[in-house]
Parts: sequence; structure tokens; C-alpha cells
Amino acid sequence: MDIQTLYKEKLATADKAAAIVKSGDWVDYAWCTNTPVAFDKALALRMNELHNVHFRGGVLLWTPEIFKIENPAEHFTWNSWHMSGIERKTCQLGFGFYSALRYSELPRWYRENIRHVNVAVFQVAPMDAHGNFNFGLSASHLKAVCEVSDVVIVEVNENMPRCVNGIDDSINIADVNMIIEGNNQPIGELGSSGEATDVDRTVAKLIMEEIPNGACLQLGIGGMPNTVGSMIVESDLKDLGVHTEMYVDAFVNIAKAGKITGAKKTIDTGRQVYGFAAGTKKLYDYVNNNPECMAAPVSYTNDARTIAQIENFISINNAVDIDLFGQVNSETSGPKQISGAGGQLDFVLGAYLSKGGKSFICCSSTFMQKDGSLASRIRPCLTEGSVVTDARPCVHYFVTEYGKVNLKGLSSWQRAEALISVAHPDFRDQLIKDAEKMNIWRRSNKR
Repeated sequence: MDIQTLYKEKLATADKAAAIVKSGDWVDYAWCTNTPVAFDKALALRMNELHNVHFRGGVLLWTPEIFKIENPAEHFTWNSWHMSGIERKTCQLGFGFYSALRYSELPRWYRENIRHVNVAVFQVAPMDAHGNFNFGLSASHLKAVCEVSDVVIVEVNENMPRCVNGIDDSINIADVNMIIEGNNQPIGELGSSGEATDVDRTVAKLIMEEIPNGACLQLGIGGMPNTVGSMIVESDLKDLGVHTEMYVDAFVNIAKAGKITGAKKTIDTGRQVYGFAAGTKKLYDYVNNNPECMAAPVSYTNDARTIAQIENFISINNAVDIDLFGQVNSETSGPKQISGAGGQLDFVLGAYLSKGGKSFICCSSTFMQKDGSLASRIRPCLTEGSVVTDARPCVHYFVTEYGKVNLKGLSSWQRAEALISVAHPDFRDQLIKDAEKMNIWRRSNKR
């Protein structure tokens, strides 16, 4: 049977597709920009008749319609691989939960541990001449999800970029059960984090000093990594490469400034490699059918063994806080989940395995509390309920607006001294007293 005939046979309305979901099902809503729209609207209309349905997804850029029904906790759970601001609210409402896993492990986890999903549904680019639906902006883990799903539903969006030259970046019509058309709304965008602050710029300058020509970059989400990107655009750096979990607008700016060639990359030479992309239309237009950009599953992009093969790898990520032992929390505020583990630890480990590689964890030295007072992000111990994203033996460079310190291999007293040296001056004396109580401060360190 030719693919056009097969296409017509599998064409379905969103209502018909949504009708297959049953109480007790596990439904995969894909990831970020690929989260379904038409199917979601149709399913929301009948969600009140269903119970104990479990959804998986992550990094939501808009609020799904199923979230808007009355008493959602009575009907379903939302299980997130990585919390966005929208998903944080679901936790407080009693139907959202974080699924802890290193992002790099996700494809294997689906294939070897889950092995069974009832329904998988996600947005894709239009079918090509060979019957393939490109996953667009999220190669991520979607091929693995398809392989273990009873029913695979694709929602075709004419606006979804085709992200080519990748690995596991598409699904063939032979493996699709239903096709939904008609959702041609603009792809969801991830706005910028706002204007760079003086703190962002100071931290970025400290990191810029460590980036050589020919380095390969990984940038996390947030103001500081984006500010580094802006500074690279204005710098004399050249022949940079990209190998990252998330492709963001900063990379587009760097590439258009002529700084990215990938010529020095020891693998995937000349190609910008990423697991998923989210940003503005400028980014979506740039990656569309761009042979210089390579979409790949996170089991490849985030694997420390892959990263280790790339020389002069520079990883830059944000943190919520750090304690005097060097334990980094990048995902919670106490017990409140605010993001996820993602690939931060993978890139911290991989960068150090890279010849000449460095990883940077950065944050402002302080934050404003609800009562208007300042609090230190460098703490004696992490707040009760906070999680450890990066264990203390793994952290390489830590940076605030007061300096950068290399924590690798330091003894407990050296580590405490280094961290206090980049804390806000108003908190250093108290941190010294706290370190003394914990027996990780030498009297000779006192000034």
C-alpha cells in the first residue's frame, strides 16, 4: 500500500483519537514544544468521565486543557520529567508530581523499565516523501516512547520545524496508528529570561576568561548562561562548537555572529548537536532543515561518555544554592520542586572527563526572601527538604559575582574557605561561625 493511501486510512479527528483513552491508562504527552494541542482539547471534554489516568510529559510551555477541568486530582496525575513554572503549580494542587531521573537515562528507561505505554501522542512535522514524521524540536526520547506504546498518535503541525540529520528523529507512518490534522497554530515559544543584571554580567565575565578558541559549549537555561552567550557574540572567540541538552536562542546569536564552526570538534565535526530546542521563532526558523544542526536523543547528547570525547568542553549551568560541603541544589526550594535534575550532573561529569574541559555552576550570591530581606545562596547546609543535584565530589568551578573557585579535590576546610570567599560579604562572618560549629574551619583561616 502506498503511503498516501495509508495516510488517508489513519487520518482521524481529535475527538476520535481522544476516545481511545480509558480509565487507568498511561498517556504520554511527549515533551516541551511537542505537547499535543488538538488531542488535549478533545480529551479535556471527556476527562471528567475518566479516573486514574496517568500522564507523562515535561517542560510545558502552555497550560494543557486537561489541567483546567474541575478537580483534576480526582481524575488524573501529571508526572513530569522536568518542571516548568506551569507544572510547579500542579504539585501544589495535588495532581502534579516530579519523576526523578537523569535525563540521559530516559530512552533506556522507557525501553527497559516501562516497556508499556497505553497511548503516546505528540506534535510532529508534516510527513515527508518517504512516509516519515520528523519529531521536530524534540528528538529527546520520543523514538523510545513510540517503541513501547500500544497506540501512537501524531498531531501534524505545518509550523513544526524539521530538525534533520539526527538520530532517532522521526517515526514512519507504518508505526503510527492515528494521524490528526488541523493544528497549525504557532509553535509554543520560550521567552528570554529578561535583561541581564549586573550580577549576570559579572559572573559571565569570570566564565568568559576560561573559554578558549575551539571550545565546545553547553548552556543551561537562565540569565547567566544567556549572558555568557551574549558576551561570546561580542568577543574575539572563534571556531566554537555546540553539544548541548537544550538548544536556545543564545546559540543562534553566536552562530550568526560567525563564532560557531564546529571545526575543532573531535566528534560530530561541524555540527551543532542538541537533544531538544525551545526558544523564539528566530530559533525555530534557524534549525528548520539546517544541516549544521543535529537533533539527537538525550541518551547520546547527555551521555558523559559522549561528552568526554569532545576536547575543551565548557558546561555552564545555574544553581539554586550550595552548602559549605559543596553540595549543589539546582532543582528545589526546600521540598518544593521547581525544575528537575535534567542533564546537569551528566554535563558536570562529562566536562571534567573532556581533555581541557571545565564545568561551571553559577548563581547570584544572594536572593530576596518574601519578607524583603536578603538571604545567602551559600548555606552551611542545604535547607531541609532540598535535594542534591550535583554531589560534592563532582563539582568543578563554582561562580558568583564575588569570584570563581575550583572546588575539585579540596578538603572540607579548603572547600568551606573557598565558598565563603565568594559569598556576599554581609554573610561571611556568620558562615565562618557555622563552619566552625561543623568542624570544617581552621582557626588559621580567620582574618
